[in-house]
Order: sequence, then structure tokens, then C-alpha cells
Amino acid sequence: MTSGEQAQAGRREGRETSGGSVGAPAERREGREKVTGAARYAAEYPVPGRAQAWPVPAAVARGRVSGVDTAAALAVPGVLDVLTPGDAPRLAEPDDPTLAVLQDPRVPHRGWFVALVVAETLEAARAGAVRVRYDTEEHDVVLGASHPGVYVPEEANGGHPAVREQGDPDGAFGSSAVRVDVAYRVPPLHNHPMEPHTSTARWEDGRLVVHTSSQGTGAVRTALAALFGLPEDRVVVHAEHVGGGFGSKGTPRPDVVLAAMAARRTGRAVTVALPRRHLAAVVGHRAPTLHRLRLGAGADGRLESLTHEVTTHTSRIKEFVEQAAVPARVMYAAPHLRTVHRVAALDVPSPSWMRAPGEAPGMYALESALDELATELGMDPVELRVRNEPDVEPDSGKPFSSRQLVACLREGARRFGWDGRDPRPRSRRDGPLLRGTGVAAATYPVMVGPSTAAVRARPDGTFLVRINATDIGTGARTVLAQIGADALGVPLERVAVEVGSTELPSAPLAGGSSGTASWGWAVHEAGTRLARQLAGHTGPLPGPGLEARADTKGVARTESDWARHAFGAHFAEVSVDTVTGEVRVGRLLGVYAAGRILNARTARSQFVGGMTMGLGMALTEGSTMDAAFGDFAESDLASYHVPAHADVTGIEAHWLDEDDPHLNPMGSKGIGEIGIVGTAAAIGNAVHHATGIRLRALPLTPDRVLAGLLGTGA
Repeated sequence: MTSGEQAQAGRREGRETSGGSVGAPAERREGREKVTGAARYAAEYPVPGRAQAWPVPAAVARGRVSGVDTAAALAVPGVLDVLTPGDAPRLAEPDDPTLAVLQDPRVPHRGWFVALVVAETLEAARAGAVRVRYDTEEHDVVLGASHPGVYVPEEANGGHPAVREQGDPDGAFGSSAVRVDVAYRVPPLHNHPMEPHTSTARWEDGRLVVHTSSQGTGAVRTALAALFGLPEDRVVVHAEHVGGGFGSKGTPRPDVVLAAMAARRTGRAVTVALPRRHLAAVVGHRAPTLHRLRLGAGADGRLESLTHEVTTHTSRIKEFVEQAAVPARVMYAAPHLRTVHRVAALDVPSPSWMRAPGEAPGMYALESALDELATELGMDPVELRVRNEPDVEPDSGKPFSSRQLVACLREGARRFGWDGRDPRPRSRRDGPLLRGTGVAAATYPVMVGPSTAAVRARPDGTFLVRINATDIGTGARTVLAQIGADALGVPLERVAVEVGSTELPSAPLAGGSSGTASWGWAVHEAGTRLARQLAGHTGPLPGPGLEARADTKGVARTESDWARHAFGAHFAEVSVDTVTGEVRVGRLLGVYAAGRILNARTARSQFVGGMTMGLGMALTEGSTMDAAFGDFAESDLASYHVPAHADVTGIEAHWLDEDDPHLNPMGSKGIGEIGIVGTAAAIGNAVHHATGIRLRALPLTPDRVLAGLLGTGA
């Protein structure tokens, strides 16, 4: 059999035996490498003569550097150099001001980097004590709804208008038979990926080569090229394995800039691995959000007025406005609707993306307020949501490409046993434990961007998919191989995948639950074209094989005549200890409608991971801005508490079959973020059902719960 016949036979075999790779619970391609330590991350690439660098954070909340004494640091054996604002390599002005590190003496917030110690070893770099003098200024870091600096921006994140209004929300609210006017607070939250932000940089014959921990190497290359005045083809960025990001690695961070600066200065390869306690100040955070919701309804439960107002903070150097009121523009039918974003610029670190930005805090507040409305109405909270199901997207008037929220609620209620629920608060008690159940809805928009990809048939009958996608631990390699195998009609094991380098065909970053939709579209198109080439090819394949490329520019875009969203329903069962105030979640259940599920195994992992993160948001995670010190008090995993295995007991993720023809060739929606969106509200609503008290500030820690219980005499 010739090589060409082998390749074509492989395609026939795939059609006959694979049964279609997409949808199958294929194991992760890189799983063994990761559990055996063979997978290399940004700090682990062996580069001869590599140096280590340690950044020095500012010790004041606002001011200017007036002097830097490097003598003691340079006297430490092994220390090679110290970069300061006065002598660091000069950079072009960046589009992102957070990357202008060591360029001037200003200190916009505590933790801003003011020096970098470069040494032969990490230990020597840490030991290199740099003495920094400051001219301090008064700082302001405390957010309040009535802060005098609060303003309405032109836009919230994602290009969403800051304000949208339909009808007469105030008048309709005033005339509604049943009204809820409540305020909720979500504290600052931190991403804390397993792998802290790390970069290794070296200069080779005028080329900058970087290994970095990023959700998108293309964005890193573009930023570095602009900062250092290089053509983009003189910058190579690799991110083969990334230990999570949750949004904090969606844009370049100071570590990669510092590594490149230090490498240029020393002529050595340099690694900058940020200590975890520095992350809160320099890689973004979910900004705190203060919510006011006013819901007016008729006696039948139909919403007449919905107002969601959000106040948040941003830094003084970069505006970032959490789009937390946007979900209210999507969820429920209300003829009179107002959504408003306000922001105050403070002396705080710049907030940034965190898993489900906007939707996670916004839906917590909206779904909690809806539960309060159900209580006022004496109506089942599932039925209240069903009753307010819209025919079209409320804000835009566009038809939904698909919307199965009601089906998710019905299926979730069936699986959870919701019909047997006693709706009365405090109706279930087991000794000192009060038990309750809660529900909340979830949504996340469908996003997609243009991408390129190449698929090659090799003479040995195997295939290679090449695309600059980023696998941040989601299983992207595996799913892209499945999409390629389906397009080619070959068994999955014949398809290899290369990702994570700017030397590959360009692709957008992993973010906004858009990665697989964007990359998969290009892989599908390239695979389909290659299949057509092979069908018309006779004889053996040439030595390099046959390759087809695809570019979805102009085809794959977020804008659409359809309102495209994933939806879901979350159910939670909790027990509340009346002695200690501890809340334990005994059961979490999520049901989702997210288009075609491309890999049952990795999809379940994403749903469960999101729900677990939502549990942390509800019960343990929260950061405190110290007004006097001007910094986050919780800066590591000893003080910022993320859920452990013992906190996650019974957790289930299910999904509905959903055929949506208005998405992409795979028919898929993003699933990486929707799992977090409704979880916190479901847990908070369950705590209210258990105790009869409504706690409106997250997290629901024992001290807050106990204070509420003591107030009721429980």
C-alpha cells in the first residue's frame, strides 16, 4: 500500500470505526506528561547560563521613588545587576499602562514594582536587599456607593454601554404590587492560578525569545514588539503548558516585560517567577462590586420593572469597569428596564479579568434578588423564573439562537428532587443543623474570533494539526484533535496537535469561553479542505505530506443577528451549624444548555471546576482592602481561602442536547465559565431557606452567619 493509500485508508477506517470523535469522552492528550512531571512550564526550560530575577514591590500606597540604594544588593555574592526606575532599559509607551514597569518614579499603588534584582540563583536574588526611599502622598483605597469620585464611564468592559434604559423603571416600580429594593456586595476576588505568572526571556541575534505563562502568546508578542521597538517577526513567544489563569493571564503581565528587560541588560537568559504574595497587586483582580436591585412585579409574579445599578472601583492608571449589570439585560422579560455601571478611580491595583467577568458577580446579585422576590410573592423560585422567560433578548430585541433555560430549570428540579421541598424557611432541622435548598439561573454569552490553522497529512498515515491555541488546563489539545479527526474522518489516535507558540498559525487567546469555538472553527475548515485534497489525490504523498490551511477572518465573529448565549440552572443543598455558623454544601447540581458538547470528559471537568470556584466565591473567598495600609490583606493561599477537596462533596454536572445552527461548524458554545455564574446565588438562597436570614455580602463566612443567627435567636 502506498503512503497516499495509507492516508486515505485511515480516513475510511475513521468513518467506519470511530463513530465520530467529537462528543466522545477522550482522555487528555497531555495528562500523563503532567502527572509525571514531564510537561515543562515557563520556569522549567533549561537554558544555559540562565539567571534569576526577583522584583521589589513598592512599600507605599501612593507617591514617588526619591532614591534607590543598590549597594547592599550588589554586594551579595551572585547578584549580577539591579534595575531601577532611573536606569532600566527605556520602553515605548505601552497601550496597557500596567506594563510600563521601571519607567518613571511614580508609585500608583502599593505593590507596584520599583526595582528588579538579577542574580545567578533565585536565593541570591531574594537576598539582594534594595533600599528604596519614597516621597509619600495621601491615598484613597476605600470604595463606597457615595464616594465623591464615582462617575459613569462611557463603557463597561467588553464594549458594553455603561447605561441602558427602556420604559419608565422608576414609575413602574412605584406602581408595582410587589417590590424588592435590596443591596448586595461582592468583595475583591483573586484569580490565584496554580502556576504563578512566570516568564523566561533571552535575546538571540536581535530576536527576543520568550517562554511565558499566558493565555495567549500572540498578545504577548504584539505587546513586546511594541515595547522594545521590534517587528513582530523578531519576537517568538512559547506557552506550551500553562498552569491555569482564570483570566489573569489573558493579557501580558509585568513578569514578561521584566524578564525581557533584564535579559537585554545582562546578555543572559533571565527567569522572572512572581511570588504568589505579589499577584494580588500586579496581575489583576476581580474588582469589588456594590449592587442595588429594584424589582417590581405584579401579584402574578410577572416583572414590571427591573433596575440593576453597580458601583465598582478601578485604578488611577487604567480604567477597568466590571460589567456586572449586563446579565440583567439578557435574563428576564421586564418592560421597564434600567442597568447602570458606575466606577471610582482609587489608589488600588488595576482590576482585570477573572473567570466570568461581569456575569459571576452580576448574576449573584440578580439571582439573589429574584429569590427575595419569590419569597415576597409566596411563589416557587423555579416557577418565578419560568414565568418571566422572555421571547427575545430584552435589551437588544434580537431573537435567541437557542435558549433552553426553562428546560434546564425543569431538568435540574427533577434530578434534584425539588418538588419535595418544603418552601418554608427553617423547616428542616437536624439537631444543631439547619438545612435548606436553593436555586439560581446562569448565563454566559457566546463569543468567537477569527483564527487560522493548518492540518497536514503525513506519508505514514497520520495527521498533524498546527494552531497557536493555548491549553490552560482545559483539554484544548484533545478537543482540537477530536475536531480535526471528525473533519478528516480518521481515528482520533492518528491526529497529533501542536499548540502554544507564535511560530504556529495565529489564533486568539484562551478567554471569554471563546477558545474552542474560535480555534475549532479554523481546524474544522482546514481539516475539511484537506479531506477534499486527499479524496482527489492519487499515488503516494510527497515527503512533507499534504497541507491545508484555513483563515476564518470575516466569517467567525461575535456580532450576529441572533442573541447567542449558553444557559444553565444551579441547585444547592446546605447545612448551617447554629453553634459555629459554618455552612457546608452537601450537594451541588448544575444543568446546562451549551450547544454541542465536544468532549464529555473535559466538559464535565470544566462545569465542575466552575461550580467549585462558585462555591469558593460563596463561602470562603474574599479579599479586604486595608484602608490605612492601602493593600489587600489576603495575599496568599494561607489567608485567601479557596475550596479544598473536603469542601466539595456531592457535585453533579449535566447538560441538555442542544442543536443551535447559528454558532460555528461544531455547534458548540463556551463552557469554561458558566459553571461559576449561578453557584454562589444558589448557595446563598439555600442558606436563606435553611435559616430564614438573608445575608447580602459575600463570602458567607461563619462569623457573618453566626451574627445573623444570633440576631434571630436561633
